[in-house]
Amino acid sequence: MHALLTHPAIQVVLAPFLLALLTAELLQRLRLSGLAIITGFAITVYLLGGFSYALHTGTQKIVWLGIASALLTIPLSLFNWSLWRPVLAVLAASAAVWVAQRLLLQQPVATALQWGTGCALYVGWIVYWMDELHDSPVRAASAGTTLALGTGATLLIAGSALMGKYDVAVGSAAAAYFFILFVSNSLLPCGRSFTLPLSLISACTGSLAILSARLPWYTLLPLALIPLAAKLPASDRSPVWIQGTLLFCAALLCALAAVYISWSIHRWSAF
Repeated sequence: MHALLTHPAIQVVLAPFLLALLTAELLQRLRLSGLAIITGFAITVYLLGGFSYALHTGTQKIVWLGIASALLTIPLSLFNWSLWRPVLAVLAASAAVWVAQRLLLQQPVATALQWGTGCALYVGWIVYWMDELHDSPVRAASAGTTLALGTGATLLIAGSALMGKYDVAVGSAAAAYFFILFVSNSLLPCGRSFTLPLSLISACTGSLAILSARLPWYTLLPLALIPLAAKLPASDRSPVWIQGTLLFCAALLCALAAVYISWSIHRWSAF
């Protein structure tokens, strides 16, 4: 059993997928199916070494940011305020600087300001545009699955193993939610409990990998287009699986572009 639970495919793909599948179904009546994202992420964190209360590294901060953001979305769902989107984007941008604080302090002031601003803009952008999809389950699932899996694959190729695994786990959880949409051909409750933790975790890991000099900044550009790709016109009268296929393929092209950039860079650097 121990050997089974320590296998990467179980820890990063199967366990988060199955737990997210169960969570999405059980919480459907409470309209909290989106919490499938954080439960899938949490089981992977536990299997990969557990939770640490120390916040010395960026990855440790990302873990607790993801959990805190998921808990925050529950009271947010009770208050319908039109300004939540820009507020969440600004908070996420500030969180990105906090996550990268240790690396930024090691740089000259001008460089730290430049890279800190870049991280804040990227994370704020992803959170803002993913939040616009929180009332559109098919679009959110398409963008979320490709964003998390695309970021995870990009980071794994670049050698950021732990953060890459975290993103793949989030992508697996999003894929479980997407799978239910396909099989049932009906919509599940989505909300910010789906989009906020997913976008925050994926964006923060991507920006942190840039700062650790394992990826060039332009690798993130195709990933930043994924939420916009999921907004392409798709008739709401079409079956859910048709909408999902079209939107997923559009977002997947952006994710594959980021993966290709990472692969081409590290392929040549190996020679």
